[in-house]
Amino acid sequence: MSHAMTDATIEIRPSAHPATPEERAVRMTNPGFGRIFTDHMVVVPYKEGEGWGKGVLKAYGPLEMDPAASVLHYGQAIFEGFKAYKQPDGSIASFRPEANSRRFNASAARLAMPELPEAIFIGAAKALITQDQAWVPGNLGESLYMRPLMIATEAALGVRPSNEYLFVLLASPSGAYFPAGVKPVTVWISDDFVRAAPGGTGFAKCAGNYAASLVAQRQAKEEGCDQVVWLDAIERNYIEEMGGMNIFFVYQEKGETVVVTPELTGTLLPGITRDSLLQLAREQGFRAEERKITVDEWRNAIAEGRMTEAFACGTAAVITPVGHVKSRRGNWDINGGQTGPVAARLREVLLDLQHGRVPDTHGWMKKIVG
Repeated sequence: MSHAMTDATIEIRPSAHPATPEERAVRMTNPGFGRIFTDHMVVVPYKEGEGWGKGVLKAYGPLEMDPAASVLHYGQAIFEGFKAYKQPDGSIASFRPEANSRRFNASAARLAMPELPEAIFIGAAKALITQDQAWVPGNLGESLYMRPLMIATEAALGVRPSNEYLFVLLASPSGAYFPAGVKPVTVWISDDFVRAAPGGTGFAKCAGNYAASLVAQRQAKEEGCDQVVWLDAIERNYIEEMGGMNIFFVYQEKGETVVVTPELTGTLLPGITRDSLLQLAREQGFRAEERKITVDEWRNAIAEGRMTEAFACGTAAVITPVGHVKSRRGNWDINGGQTGPVAARLREVLLDLQHGRVPDTHGWMKKIVG
């Protein structure tokens, strides 16, 4: 059995020991995020001069790798994240996977890795979701999180792009990110560390970006905060991102609600949730802008009452409100530390679209099963 694709074929080798329905039910009772994995994964090898080989869907398990594999020494590793959702009619659809495929290839190009044809990216997702469809939870806010990964696997210690790579796709059932309800977070503005610099890898989802962010996240925790807010690398004054998420600000100007997010400069990740929310905000009657915002503007606009909300967005949490800000330049509260109406509305609109509760007028949901 195989799923035909333009550039490759995925061979289906079902696990000899998949979880029983009872075992699966227990593991999915409180899955959290990224802790539980389905029965299978997809792997597709690449070799310079030969291109992408045959993909295989097989039992989820460890990868065998040479100690000299390039990824372990020089960090050629990129990943993505998107979700599949149960629909009211029992079918399963994923949210904007083509956009994730394009961003995956942008990351690959920046790290001198080979482009993965969209047919392989989407075909692997279709094969894995179809095989493990029983792992897709059905409640609002729940999903099957898909993690595509590409790593350099050639055993060579020369500092150059690898000649061999492996594409891996795994899946993780995820519960509601905020099971007790959405609660605003406290953030720490980092003056000591930067996430990305012009000409660097800020727009790519590469492993090194996240490794370099962990020390700042730890500092934020030491300051009693949930997340770190990143500033630009040159002036250390412009807001860029929050943790691994894009950030939005809500203004009230002359009776109009304005939703603002930092403009893409090459140092920010071009979030797919970010792009979706900009479009959905306009459809809700809000003005949506992309521009630079300084720390002083954030603090002053809150003090003057012009800014009423701030929230971050990403695939995992969808929308995370910001209730309190701490920094060496001062502390301030936002909307009394409560979730604001704009963030709540946009979260509801996006979740309704993803779960098939409202018509998909954008063509963002790609039917996978059913």
